[in-house]
Amino acid sequence: MDMYADYVSPLLENHMGIVVAAVLFILYIAYYLLFVVKYPVIACGDSKYKQFLEDHCPIAKEKFWPTWWAFEGRVQTLLRALIQSCPQVDYVGELIKCPDGGLIKLDWVENDDNGKHSKETRPTILMLPGLTGNSMESYILHMVEDVTALGYRSVVFNNRGTCGTPLKTPRTYCAANTEDTALVIDHIKEKYPEAPVMAIGISLGGMILFNYMAHNGKDARLDAAMCISANWHITKGTKSLESPINYHLFNRILAKALCCLVEKHSHVFEKHADLKIPHVLESQSIRDFDERFTSKVFGYESVDHYYDHASLHTKVHALGKPVLCLNAGDDPFSPANTIPLEDAEKNDNIAIVMTSHGGHIGFMEGAIPRHRSYMYRWVRQFVPAVFEHGIKNN
Repeated sequence: MDMYADYVSPLLENHMGIVVAAVLFILYIAYYLLFVVKYPVIACGDSKYKQFLEDHCPIAKEKFWPTWWAFEGRVQTLLRALIQSCPQVDYVGELIKCPDGGLIKLDWVENDDNGKHSKETRPTILMLPGLTGNSMESYILHMVEDVTALGYRSVVFNNRGTCGTPLKTPRTYCAANTEDTALVIDHIKEKYPEAPVMAIGISLGGMILFNYMAHNGKDARLDAAMCISANWHITKGTKSLESPINYHLFNRILAKALCCLVEKHSHVFEKHADLKIPHVLESQSIRDFDERFTSKVFGYESVDHYYDHASLHTKVHALGKPVLCLNAGDDPFSPANTIPLEDAEKNDNIAIVMTSHGGHIGFMEGAIPRHRSYMYRWVRQFVPAVFEHGIKNN
């Protein structure tokens, strides 16, 4: 034993750093396997809908393995924005005029080279980007690429004043207002009356889409909808974003981007009596911006009135068509305690899939997550399931 100790002790002393690193790595992997890799929580009170997901979306029965070296929510959120690849997509743009004189740009991928469906009957997916996003966001490009490979048509709804579109009227967009969304959906249905249509909304786009589905109930002109990383309770979500780390990583940067949009079109708002543009441009947070700009443009009494009207958690019961919602429990924009899982268990036409990790529009998986994600796999399975099997026909 003395000879063994005499041999091992110097070895440990000389390589103590390596030993400590190895032990820490083992503990890290153990934590990852025990507490990070988990099955998603699927809240769905509609037994037929839940069976549909189990039958046609194998991912519903799989564990989510977030990127092992970057599984924390804020890291996932930043990682996708920083390293995600951007597939080449060739859009054909179309401008449509709103009743108030505003302009909306739609970016189409008709997919005519794919012979799976005729042009008239080709299933169509409408995509609604996030708060400051447009058709060139990496997550939109990946989804367009995926649904194109499936043989479907894509159309991306760029909000007023975004993606190089001139702002013609003193009105932009907000989470509660669904008039432009209804206009776009009606336009698609008029253009291709024989084609089934569903929509995918991401972040703010998911909130607008959910509000459209809840407002219209059974009269919504979509076969189904998918909402990704939507903020369910805006007041609580905003409070989360005002914590010091989240404020500097996300809140302040997004507020600046929103101010830039207003500054670019400031001449359009000069005659708006309730707006003080210099004060708007000093906004340091999303709540500042919504208080000084969004709530006033859309006629709300206060920012709290706007947030109450735009929030989704009270509208689960109003859905009349199937909606799938994908959220992460560690989303800094919409934490787990804001996601209405219990309400989803009591109502039809909704399934909420909540992973323990994934951040905001993150859901990165694999050792080098530049191209694929858990979010895109849900899209690739849920979209064809809706078009080829039909949730209520299952």
